[in-house]
Amino acid sequence: MIRCLLRAGYSVTIWNRTHSKAQVLREAGAQPAVSVAEAVNDADVVISMLEAGPIVAQVLQEALPALHAGALWVDMSSTKQAEAQQFHATLQAAGHAFIDAPVSGGVGGAQAGTLAIMAGASASDYARVDVILSAMGRPTLVGAPGSGQVAKLCNQLIVGATLNIMAEALLLAQAAGADAAAVRAAIRGGFAESKILEVHGQRMLERNFVAGGQVKSQIKDMHNILAAAEAAHVTLPVTQLVTQRYETLAASHPTADHAAALLALEALNPGLRLGTGPDKLS
Repeated sequence: MIRCLLRAGYSVTIWNRTHSKAQVLREAGAQPAVSVAEAVNDADVVISMLEAGPIVAQVLQEALPALHAGALWVDMSSTKQAEAQQFHATLQAAGHAFIDAPVSGGVGGAQAGTLAIMAGASASDYARVDVILSAMGRPTLVGAPGSGQVAKLCNQLIVGATLNIMAEALLLAQAAGADAAAVRAAIRGGFAESKILEVHGQRMLERNFVAGGQVKSQIKDMHNILAAAEAAHVTLPVTQLVTQRYETLAASHPTADHAAALLALEALNPGLRLGTGPDKLS
């Protein structure tokens, strides 16, 4: 994402909790900072991409005294809606602006600058960064602050559920005597077509569980979805079941790709295993 901003001609100062990760981008033109305060000092726009809401809150509080008046903070992390709304309130009270803009598209989308970017903001704040976000992907304003996280949770709900259904479809195809790879090819282009069928269907057939999106991240997202549903007074029975399926992998495969939903399904069906190759986990 930083490389995309640099290619678009932006001046980018960077900071990472693991300093060595920031240093590797110096040759690309980014300017590593030794502290959060140094990174945000004099910045018109601050972009954060962190592990989870509590880490975002910690970094934001550390950076807050160094922000100049009217700075706009864009958090592209995946957090709870309530956390994003609190970040907005904190920054607004200090005279700054906030946008929650989580992304979907994985490492490939980040490298290609084709991420789906879901922004929660006022129209005026969004207008300040629309062009900047467009350097990293396809931004869409989806509502007020906090709405970006709702959109990301809807995305992850569909992703998590579809991965589990796809695992069931492929395992059923093989168990019932069909060629699972041929079945996947046959349904491509029909109503079941999706990026998940294209990418993760092949991953499952190859038993390639080297992490893109991790099981532990998917579990975090599923819990955030259920928290948002509770706040909105909505019951999501399928989401509850999908969450349970991923939780069975929490201890054994927390850093595997979320396509490891297949492994959880196979554990329910002793003796059945998709394909013949070894599991690729690292």
